[in-house]
Amino acid sequence: MATALPANIDETLLLLNGADYIADRSLATTLFLSLKMGKPLFLEGEAGVGKTEIAKVLSSALGRKLVRLQCYEGLDVASAVYEWNYSRQMIEIRLAEAAGAVDKARLSDNVFSEGFLIERPLLEALKADESGPPVLLIDELDRTDEPFEAFLLEILSDFQITIPEIGTVKADAPPIVIITSNRTREIHDALKRRCLYHWVDYPSAARELEIVATKLPGIDKELSAQLVAFVQKLRDEDLFKLPGVAETLDWADALTQLDKVALDSEAIDNTLGTLLKYQDDIVKIRGSEAAQILEQVKAELAEAS
Repeated sequence: MATALPANIDETLLLLNGADYIADRSLATTLFLSLKMGKPLFLEGEAGVGKTEIAKVLSSALGRKLVRLQCYEGLDVASAVYEWNYSRQMIEIRLAEAAGAVDKARLSDNVFSEGFLIERPLLEALKADESGPPVLLIDELDRTDEPFEAFLLEILSDFQITIPEIGTVKADAPPIVIITSNRTREIHDALKRRCLYHWVDYPSAARELEIVATKLPGIDKELSAQLVAFVQKLRDEDLFKLPGVAETLDWADALTQLDKVALDSEAIDNTLGTLLKYQDDIVKIRGSEAAQILEQVKAELAEAS
């Protein structure tokens, strides 16, 4: 059963928190305005900070269908919007020929009808659903080519798609649109103007600690405090890829699986692969560097207590 949209910022925060997504008020404000104004929400930030999760949380919390378009280089209309079922069309044509049907205009109208149309995510998101307009997630838009961005403009402006053989398909009610980008390239201003924008940053230590406690409620408090402080310090290092919240949670889970109740140098060195994803970064941190960071973490936590 679909849930009504939040009526204010506080309800938006409660909606997110109720689905175990710990958001700051700035994000909740932008999300509330996006829902209230019916405008797409464009989320930018480093990989692993929780941009995609927002769409999943909205779908779950609001009881709406989630339609996901995973972007990649070379993504085209056939993969993103629609394509014709050519094999079925050929069978229909052969059957018509065998039956002696010679009305080519009528046959053409028949094989280019909705019954032969294969809906891809963007077209699917415009169709009515009993639970209400779906949540459309356009994930990692920066991976696509610029021509595909231009194609999206009609959809994001008027929530409609023009199919030459059929006509214009327009949404009865606009979907909730979440667009994410890891900023591997700049997205064109024309697309950004159609959206509300929010930069999803790495969380503060306090919020990251709350995220870990929410996602892994059984974790030892000392361990969670140490690992969050360790990750926070890692983000000040000159690494090829800084660890995101997703990596923090993976590392916390891994250490819990190893029955750790506190960080030690051996555990860090042996589990860095859950936290860092590039060998050069692991080599740089493993050993003396990790031990030094751990020593700083323990000293600061002891002083704070």
